[in-house]
Amino acid sequence: MDFDDQLRRYFATEDLATVTPSGLEAGLERMKVDFGMEQDKGRRFALWALMYILGAAPDLDVAFEHEDERNAARDFMDMMDQAGGG
Repeated sequence: MDFDDQLRRYFATEDLATVTPSGLEAGLERMKVDFGMEQDKGRRFALWALMYILGAAPDLDVAFEHEDERNAARDFMDMMDQAGGG
């Protein structure tokens, strides 16, 4: 699942600047539902990463069962902070 696919699936656009506040809220709600049901680790991480970027990611201890997954998420958070995007 790539970034553009996620944007189209959850927000019906590839340009987040065009999403209304209610559209953003609805898309994030759908993402949270899908995140809770997703079994594939890579897809779960991709969903979590976009929710993190949008300020709506669940806490790491809730989102990820295994420490290695939490560490990968911490690394992502650090990279985003260094890039000025988190």
